[in-house]
Amino acid sequence: MSRHDAIDRLHRCVADLETCLSALCDRLQEQRLLAARVFELPAINKGNEHEPVNQIAVEQHLAQPALDRTLKHFTRLFIHHQSETISTKAAVRLPGVICLEAAPQAFMAIHQMTESINNLKKRLEEIITIESGVASEERFEFVHTHIPGLITLNAYRSITLLDAPDSVRFGWANKHIIKKVSRKEILHNLEKSIAAGRSVAPWSREQWAEKLEEEMAAIKSLPASAVLRIKRPVKVQPIARVWNKQQQKQTQFACPSPLIALCPDAASVPKIGELLNYDQTKVTYRYKPDAKPLYSIVPRLHLYSDRLI
Repeated sequence: MSRHDAIDRLHRCVADLETCLSALCDRLQEQRLLAARVFELPAINKGNEHEPVNQIAVEQHLAQPALDRTLKHFTRLFIHHQSETISTKAAVRLPGVICLEAAPQAFMAIHQMTESINNLKKRLEEIITIESGVASEERFEFVHTHIPGLITLNAYRSITLLDAPDSVRFGWANKHIIKKVSRKEILHNLEKSIAAGRSVAPWSREQWAEKLEEEMAAIKSLPASAVLRIKRPVKVQPIARVWNKQQQKQTQFACPSPLIALCPDAASVPKIGELLNYDQTKVTYRYKPDAKPLYSIVPRLHLYSDRLI
């Protein structure tokens, strides 16, 4: 696919996503609101994206105000949808749940609309990260050249539907993302970055190319049996624990956006818990197993190896 084709598909995908999100919000407002509880978190201002987060104060909203914030949150795709002081590099999160009464016909319609939206979100990510052919460090410039102001963190985020759960409770998770990667994959990405001939501040083009060459050399020096992993820290994030009594099953969801619980009637509204303020000094671990040692190979990529020799 040519770059021109990818740009055309990018524009059409974003336009379709906006249309579908607007239609979903209209449909949700037509349903009877049974219960709603969302938790507003402090905004992260520009320049503070990498500051450590040790405490988070939560502001709770209920009923119609909670629904209003939910619909606004779902459609927040562009910079102009939020204050100029808020960072676009940190996702705006609004954990919580809205419970709506939905007869079978409305139930199916909302499911279909949500599935279409989530497919468009996946499609958008594919266009930007794969079909564009743009290296990861160039994606920001590519996106904002062709879709000015798009907040990809918000645009990629899927909407979660629940079918009459018995309870929805909230908490906090603080962990690393660990992903096994191949040597070939990492080297290929570094080679593409060198071929692009770009520079990354504060380095000149020549200095950046030299740095990439050094990173490739470090990877090639590892023994063939070395296992490579990306171990990227993730800041504390809100989660939801959903209980289904009939299945005797609890499912945990990342909860950056309110969950939508569709209920046949008022008698089936789930029990909804609270999200308490986060305080790192009060976090306790039931069991934290000893991790196998990993050695940093390319710090900026969070790339580690289980062996050095």
